Amino acid sequence: MAELRHSSSAGSRSSSSPLRAGAGDEDSSSPHVHDHSPNGGDDEDGRPRRPIWSVSGFHSFFGDDPRVSPQKNKISILLILILAIASLISVYGIINHLNAPYLCKKDGIVLNCPHVKESPSPWENPLSATTSWKPCAERRIGGISDLPPENETNGYVFIHAEGGLNQQRIAICNAVAVAKIMNATLILPVLKQDQIWKDQTKFEDIFDVDHFIDYLKDDVRIVRDIPDWFTDKAELFSSIRRTVKNIPKYAAAQFYIDNVLPRIKEKKIMALKPFVDRLGYDNVPQEINRLRCRVNYHALKFLPEIEQMADSLVSRMRNRTGNPNPYMALHLRFEKGMVGLSFCDFVGTREEKAKMAVYRQKEWPRRFKNGSHLWQLALQKRKEGRCPLEPGEVAVILRAMGYPKETQIYVASGQVYGGQNRMAPLRNMFPNLVTKEDLAGKEELATFRKHVTSLAALDFLVCLKSDVFVMTHGGNFAKLIIGARRYMGHRQKSIKPDKGLMSKSFGDPYMGWATFVEDVVVTHQTRTGLPEETFPNYDLWENPLTPCMCKA
Repeated sequence: MAELRHSSSAGSRSSSSPLRAGAGDEDSSSPHVHDHSPNGGDDEDGRPRRPIWSVSGFHSFFGDDPRVSPQKNKISILLILILAIASLISVYGIINHLNAPYLCKKDGIVLNCPHVKESPSPWENPLSATTSWKPCAERRIGGISDLPPENETNGYVFIHAEGGLNQQRIAICNAVAVAKIMNATLILPVLKQDQIWKDQTKFEDIFDVDHFIDYLKDDVRIVRDIPDWFTDKAELFSSIRRTVKNIPKYAAAQFYIDNVLPRIKEKKIMALKPFVDRLGYDNVPQEINRLRCRVNYHALKFLPEIEQMADSLVSRMRNRTGNPNPYMALHLRFEKGMVGLSFCDFVGTREEKAKMAVYRQKEWPRRFKNGSHLWQLALQKRKEGRCPLEPGEVAVILRAMGYPKETQIYVASGQVYGGQNRMAPLRNMFPNLVTKEDLAGKEELATFRKHVTSLAALDFLVCLKSDVFVMTHGGNFAKLIIGARRYMGHRQKSIKPDKGLMSKSFGDPYMGWATFVEDVVVTHQTRTGLPEETFPNYDLWENPLTPCMCKA
């Protein structure tokens, strides 16, 4: 019975084999059929059996033998293709290995290295060569002035430039544009004391007045002071009869012609206040926007002593290692006021969060209300990228971009909320953090401490001339820096982090470092400060392309 069972089992296995020659051929040459013949390798008729590794067997395996099924043939061909592709990849890898840069050969004093595609340096702006834009808002050389005679002016415009240095700068540019629109004479703007800055700086304490007036002499008539025939000068600061207050934000040029110009013609001198963002961008003629760029990039120059001190700071930044080195400028916006105003949630102790809640309730009671809605608001703002980046988050992003620990970084910032504890992650990853106070002695900065805006001007110029500029949150300072770097040549990199995408990456507990690096690099390939044709029209200061630049 055992022999019978063995015979039945063998027959069943033989008949089910895909290499079976036919239904009645029990002695096929299939390798699955065991050889039980007494001669150990001959068929029953005495002919020697072919081993499967013989040449004829090899041909049979590749399809010449009609006994091989089409399915087996396809599998064989697929295996061959896979082996061929693997071989090609191996050969390519060997060639790349042989072309490695450490196999450079020295011929005398010349080092001959194989061509190796290297990743771009984080200091370079690789896409800058693909653009062909140049500044074109300069004044017309040898042009004929279109200003009417002085006795034909429609009147005088007087404005208060409010806020910090950069907000004041934008207000001055807008004042020149408004005077041009109404064919009026502009009285040199007054820099109004700000509640935060607490500064009494005058226009002539920061800017070169002579250059300002001379550069714009063919566009707008500008006078240093209120005309002598107007006796009650205090009236311009206090009298409602001499003030236009109903100007909406981002007003059109036609609004000034219809509503402000008649009052100027009647009163001869009118003050405009408030004057923050009181002129639009896409609702004014292009030549007016070009004039604003002319004021911003050419007419408004800091005093020579401010320029010289800034150049000295830049030189010290470029030689901190003993040899010429590039440097990064980081505009770190994480002051207590900015953190509070953002209404975002940040890492901290319960005590810190409780103190911040009290601070917000005191400073912004209408927005704070009872505080119950703030947690959901904070999450939404972080997802939308409207929260300032923390110093630790900035450090991780910069390291992912490829900046080494030795990077020299100039920090333009107020007092960071949380002090040294908050700065520790950034300083640990990038220990070469310096400020203007680290680069210059107390005596050197003493003359500039008289005016807070003078110190802000130094930060502005050092950031403007850096090899790489990094902003961490919005604001006029970063906006004007990036816009000026775009306008002046866009060869130097200006990084504007995608805070919305970064918040998703920071909040993903399963994301590895390699994936995070790839996300950061890919996301910021085009966020390097190049002129953008699709940029919103209202952000003239950050992207002056459309009205102020032209094809090279």
